[in-house]
Amino acid sequence: MQGMTLIVKQVTKLVTGFIFLFAFYLILFGHLSPGGGFVGGVALACGFVLLVLSYGKEYVNTLIRDRTMVIWDCIGALAFLLIALLGYFGGVFFDNIWAHHGKDYTLLSGGTIPLANIAIGIKVGACLAGVFVALIVFHRDLDLAKGDE
Repeated sequence: MQGMTLIVKQVTKLVTGFIFLFAFYLILFGHLSPGGGFVGGVALACGFVLLVLSYGKEYVNTLIRDRTMVIWDCIGALAFLLIALLGYFGGVFFDNIWAHHGKDYTLLSGGTIPLANIAIGIKVGACLAGVFVALIVFHRDLDLAKGDE
């Protein structure tokens, strides 16, 4: 079994859920408090990185495939583009349509900003997690190439 010690794995089991929960909080409430899509996406990626570091890449691949991160990265980018085009069809590119239709300082008061935060959070989280996995594969390939010399 690859990964770190049993203690690290048990602590990771306890902490990872809270990291993901906090990341979702940062993404959803970023228009009301400090945070937002980028910060929440980085927190999502950090939770994934913690899983990979403590359990190993092979175990995490049983939970989520490398290709899945690429798909979520593209979904986040497409969602962000569609939100921008909603404003364009409303008259101005990336206009905050639906603003001022909710009660101030509530989740639905931001118009399209919470939707943009969600799209950015998905994009950044998937992209950074994908970069981390790519660096692991690149490092492994370098180690294999050094062994051939």
